[in-house]
Amino acid sequence: MSFLMRIAGFGLLMFGIYLVGQNIFFTTNVYPYWWRGISADISVLALTLGVLILVFCPESMKNLGWIAISIGIMAVFISSRAILNPTSSWEFLLSLICITSGYKMFTTGYLPF
Repeated sequence: MSFLMRIAGFGLLMFGIYLVGQNIFFTTNVYPYWWRGISADISVLALTLGVLILVFCPESMKNLGWIAISIGIMAVFISSRAILNPTSSWEFLLSLICITSGYKMFTTGYLPF
């Protein structure tokens, strides 16, 4: 039963991330200044490198992966190419409930309420 709860928790976690993520768009276009395009490229490369380091490298290199991910996130905001569409309060509440309860079910195997 615990295994099924963990699978359901993972599904809830992914559904909550989907609900939040469907209102975030990353765009590209021709930039009048040369540094804006570089910032967008750096964000994609740094995020990819960070995730690969976290997944495939040994424990001693995990901090380097988190640093690469934080650089990628900062580069997204520097390039100003992340568009956040408005989200209703109910949809945000639903996604927050799905993420937190799904994470709890995925890590512990039960939901304590």
